This record gives sequence, C-alpha cells and structure tokens, in this order.
Amino acid sequence: MQRRLIFKGLGASAVALPGLAACGTGGGGDVELSDEPVTIRMTWWGADTRAELTNQVIAAFQEEHPNITVKGEFKDWAGYWDALATTTAANDSPDVIQMDELYLSSYGDRGTLLDLADTSDFLDTSGFEAATLETGQIDGTQYAIPIGAGMLACVINADLFTQYGVELPDGITWTWDDYAAIAKQLSEKSGGAIHGTGLTGGTDAGSIRYWARLHGNELYGENGDVTLDPAVLAALWEYNLDLIESGAGESPAQSVESQSAGIEGGSLATGKIAMGFGYNTQITPLLAASGADLRLLQLPGNAEAAANFIKPSMYWVVSSQSEHPAEAATLLDFLVNHEAAADILGTERGIPANPAMREHVAADLDAGEQMAVDYIESAAAGPAVALTPPGGSGFDPMIQRYTQEVMFGERTPQEAAEAFIDELKTEIDAAA
Repeated sequence: MQRRLIFKGLGASAVALPGLAACGTGGGGDVELSDEPVTIRMTWWGADTRAELTNQVIAAFQEEHPNITVKGEFKDWAGYWDALATTTAANDSPDVIQMDELYLSSYGDRGTLLDLADTSDFLDTSGFEAATLETGQIDGTQYAIPIGAGMLACVINADLFTQYGVELPDGITWTWDDYAAIAKQLSEKSGGAIHGTGLTGGTDAGSIRYWARLHGNELYGENGDVTLDPAVLAALWEYNLDLIESGAGESPAQSVESQSAGIEGGSLATGKIAMGFGYNTQITPLLAASGADLRLLQLPGNAEAAANFIKPSMYWVVSSQSEHPAEAATLLDFLVNHEAAADILGTERGIPANPAMREHVAADLDAGEQMAVDYIESAAAGPAVALTPPGGSGFDPMIQRYTQEVMFGERTPQEAAEAFIDELKTEIDAAA
C-alpha cells in the first residue's frame, strides 16, 4: 500500500529471539578504562557504504585510543538480528551494538543491555535534548543513545499545485478535512491526470501512532500493553476509503502498484500524486527521483494536538555482557559527540540526533538534508512514544495485510481493526 512505500527502509520483519536470556558479565561494580591493550567488538547492519564509513570512524577512534582495538562486524538487516540473538543467547554479544527501536525493549527487558548511567565518566549525554534521550529509555533507564532523528511529515509536490492552479496549504494549522478537500481539488482540476493523495496511513506503526495520538489514544501503553482503540483504527481506514470514493485518493490497485515500485518509482516520486506522507529524512531520495519542487509540511492536526514524535533512525547500545564497558562507552561517546566522527559519517545514519553534531555537519548538507533538518527543528513534537514491546516487531507486515483487506472490501474497517488488535496482542503475549 502507499504508506508502506513511503516508509520503505524504516520498517522491519519479525525476527525471533531464540534463547535470549537475562545474562551479563559487565556493567556492574566499578567501570574503569584499562591501561593495557583491549579488544572490543562493534556490530551494525547496513550495506557496503555504511561499512566503509564506519571502518573509517573506527580507524580514527583507534588513532586517539591506541590501546583499544575495535573489530567491526556487519550484516544485512535479516541476518543481523538472527546473529545478534544467537550471540546474545551464548553470552557472547558484541560490546557496542547498533540497535533498532523494534528490538530495544526485547533486549533491554532481558537484562542484556548496559545501563549507560554506569558509564557516565566516559559517555557524555549532556548535549542531547531530553526528549531525544527519552526515546532510548526503558522505565527511566538510559539503555540506548539515538544516532539519528526523524519525524513524520507531509510531502507535497508544489509543481503540481502550480500546474493545476491549487493554492498551497497552510502546513501548520490545516486539518484532516482540509487535507481531503485539497486532495479532491487537485484530482478534479487535473481532470484525473493525477490524484491528490495516496493512502494517508494504516500500513506502518508510525502513522498509526500519530493518528491514535490525535484522538487521545496510544498504540502501546508504558507497560507494553496494546492500548489502541479499534474504533480509532477503524476511523483511519474509513478516512482513506472516503478519499478513494471521492476520487481524491488513488485506488487500492494503484496504491499496491506504487508500493511495489519503491520510493524512487512510486506515485509521489513519479508525479502521480501531489501529496503523501513519509519521514523528513526520506526527502532526499524523493527529490532525486522526482526532480520536482517537493516541500515538507507538518501533518494535518498537529498544531492542536502535538501528536508527532521524534523517531530515532537507530541507536547505539552497550552490551551488559561486555568485559570492557568503559572502552565500549568511550567508543560510543566518540561516535555521537566528536566532530571527527561526524565529519566521516555525516548523515549516513540519519540527521545527527546530537544538535551540536547536526550543526557541525550543516555546511556539508545537500538541499534535501537541509530541508530535513529545518523540518525537525521547526515542527512541533509531543513526548516520546512507548517502545515497541517484545513480540511487536512484526507490526508493519501485519497491519499491511489488514489494510489491504479493508481497501479491497474484504473486511469492514471495524472488523479488521478488532481482528488486527487481537492478533497483535496474541503475538505480544506469546513473547512475554
């Protein structure tokens, strides 16, 4: 579906965590740097470009800390989580780990991550905004440091607005009724050459969280329970069905086609729709693919509710199994706080979550990256959302299945909402 397209690369498949037990050898008692040669391991997922840049950072770190040797390991997304679960269960996890929000609670709740307060002599978090740090906390304990920061945004194609004589929206105070009216106007004035919008949510956790917050609801409670109201989810699907029926939105078949084409080949990038939703950090590939005047606006309704939220692109964590927590924390500090690391990594892992590093790399940002930075610094954000509980990592493919059933008329929105929430609760209960 359209939302799955726009958020491609930010979702994840469900990966089991076999035998992940609470165990750890480091993190307790005194944490001190050694004067002797020390070897630590660092792991991340990603492609060759990320590996090349990360290895350059490791080399720079080792120049400053010649007694610390860092062995880097990387894999693709699916293989990464299987390997991490296996090494953690064997009490042999890497010292420094690149972590995703989907799995932070799973590892943190099992005692396999180090409380970073234990390493405060070596890891400085004072430069981070409190709301950003909060996204890496479990029950108030700081287990993770956000690497990059993103926020949901509405992407509009200003060229299409101009072409069809539609006034650009007020991206601060507009409502969902405004959005629907503008989308319909675009479709009608184009004579059906384009649609005003694709789907506006329902196929990823981010859009569900935002919609729920607009309605005084949340996807998850602080204790990991599913608190999403079926009526709230049903209302989101009903909104999208109304867009389709009015001609404002793409048909279900067109949305599926757009999704399968990926970000660069989807409806927003190819000018088949004038408005869509995504994360601010995805503006760069959209600009490159479309060649159009694309702009980022706040999501409808956010001015009143501040329902939006900071989403870390990923985190760094330290394993509680580490025999060298001080050295691991020193490496983590270098990665997030030092200009030498920022010079190498730039925005490869997202717009830096550390404001000082974000400012440091500003001169080297391209137009899309600068747009993403400007957006996150101006858009209103509410408090951090609750972490995805263990068992919830398969949320996106699950919700995509139900959304498709609703859009193609196989289930009513209310029936699908109730069935989806029951299935999600079952998955989470099974992982408890």
